[in-house]
Amino acid sequence: MRYIRQFVLQGMTVVLFTGSLIYPEEVRSQHTDDVTAAVSSKSVAEAKPVAEAKSVVEAKAAADSKAAVDKLAHALQLLTAEYVDDVKPGKLAETAIKGMLADLDPHSAYISKEDLTYARESFNGSFEGIGIDYQVYNDTSRIIAASPGGPSDKAGLLPGDKIIKIDHEAATGKNATSKFIQDHLRGKKGTTVSVTIVRPGKDNPLEFTITRNAIFINSIDAAYIITPGIGYIKLNKFSNSSVTEFQDALQKLKAEDVKDLILDLRNNGGGSTNIALNLADMFLPEGKRIAYMEGLHSPRQDFISTSRGGFEKGRLIILINEYSASSSEILSGAIQDWDRGLLIGRRSFGKGLVQQPFELPDGAEVDLTIARYYTPSGRCVQKPYDSDRAVYWNEASVRLKNGELMNADSIHLPDSLKYRTHGGRTVYGGGGIMPDIFVPLDTTANTPYFSRVLQNGIFSQYPMEYVEKNRKELQEKYPTQDSFTMQFDTDKLLDDFVGYAGKRGVKENKKDLKLSGLTIKTMLQGAIARILYDSEAYYEVINGIDHDLQAAIAVLKDAKMFEKNHINY
Repeated sequence: MRYIRQFVLQGMTVVLFTGSLIYPEEVRSQHTDDVTAAVSSKSVAEAKPVAEAKSVVEAKAAADSKAAVDKLAHALQLLTAEYVDDVKPGKLAETAIKGMLADLDPHSAYISKEDLTYARESFNGSFEGIGIDYQVYNDTSRIIAASPGGPSDKAGLLPGDKIIKIDHEAATGKNATSKFIQDHLRGKKGTTVSVTIVRPGKDNPLEFTITRNAIFINSIDAAYIITPGIGYIKLNKFSNSSVTEFQDALQKLKAEDVKDLILDLRNNGGGSTNIALNLADMFLPEGKRIAYMEGLHSPRQDFISTSRGGFEKGRLIILINEYSASSSEILSGAIQDWDRGLLIGRRSFGKGLVQQPFELPDGAEVDLTIARYYTPSGRCVQKPYDSDRAVYWNEASVRLKNGELMNADSIHLPDSLKYRTHGGRTVYGGGGIMPDIFVPLDTTANTPYFSRVLQNGIFSQYPMEYVEKNRKELQEKYPTQDSFTMQFDTDKLLDDFVGYAGKRGVKENKKDLKLSGLTIKTMLQGAIARILYDSEAYYEVINGIDHDLQAAIAVLKDAKMFEKNHINY
């Protein structure tokens, strides 16, 4: 088995296998070759015709495959030799591969050699560069934060600095794109790059020579005590570093007397299956099937929990939504099927296909679906994909239109997809994972005014300019994250924001602001907290109005739902 990672490429979620999945001291794998077992139980006389029939089938498949390859080669040769204009055979071959894969399933994909570089960085949890978070705004890139202890931090770059040149080449105007910035700032560890910035309060540009180094990419956005005894961990992807990050976060929370845990997998599109299996192993006792996988050419493999533990005891809630996919569903499905915790939120994405990479001669890869994975009860959560692919990827909007995101009664799943958890609760397969407790999507704040400030980019522009103008005063008045979270005047902030938006063409609407005001000022305070402190500060602010999370806290404060569902804790 191989492990999987997932990344976004040109608006498409792509799942990528890299390396071998081996569990010397981790989750045990039990392998059963059903075909071999069946043949070995037959007599020699019975086995011989089966082997001969199999040989005939394989020979026909090989002949069909050769005929198809010859056909494609002939077509390519014909186009190259006879087409009216010059053609590039390599480009044609790439287009043909993409077309073939598109005819199979939504997750089989072609990945160019160039795109693989960035994909691997996301999975490995690190890249080599200078270590900054930035935002492109008004044809200029502004630094949001420098990674603590990283090259930029050590060199003296500060939040609010505007990057105007990289290696003396203009980084503004048409070059102020994420691709240009990444291509020029990233590079091999030990190499140097010159960065010229404009800093508020300084008359002249400043130039820094920065030595690149390995930069760590967090997969955990936040881990803190949300209320006494209850810990909160936000996992944004399943990367190579996630288990270590999770163990560190858990240890920190336990040291502060956390007994119960909320694991937030909302909007987590997945990643490494290996990591999902290992995280599930931390919640389950030894000897429990976490998941199994099989396909036509991939014999079944079962993945069984070990005694490693970590959080086998304590009440557990996992938050999921319509964008929780792949590895998020493997982990959630295992927890639900073994009645280890409660799932709260809305039905997950529904991605139950497994891909394996096959390298092409030029270094590109074809990631081909080779199997389906199943939860412990036998559920395959893969949703149908035989309709329009645009509908498949944008099914969340279909669910919204059909009322599913607002009312659980709008969800209709056939009895043929009904399964039972270990404790006898009813669960369903065939299209994501249904949570144990449904929380409708909160659309109260989605007024026309709110939509306009979002669509015009004012939400992203305002916090940067606000901090740039008031940084010194904010740092003096709110020396700690807690003081900012508790004491900052959000009413005054909202008034200032409304005036700012008005100057940019979005006029004040008092009726809309009565509905959207709390959400707007909370989001703005969170964005400012992220710039002043870190991503955890952002979540500590916005989680105060998070309906899904507040529902989870309420459930944890009242054990009735755990008892009613016979949850093991």
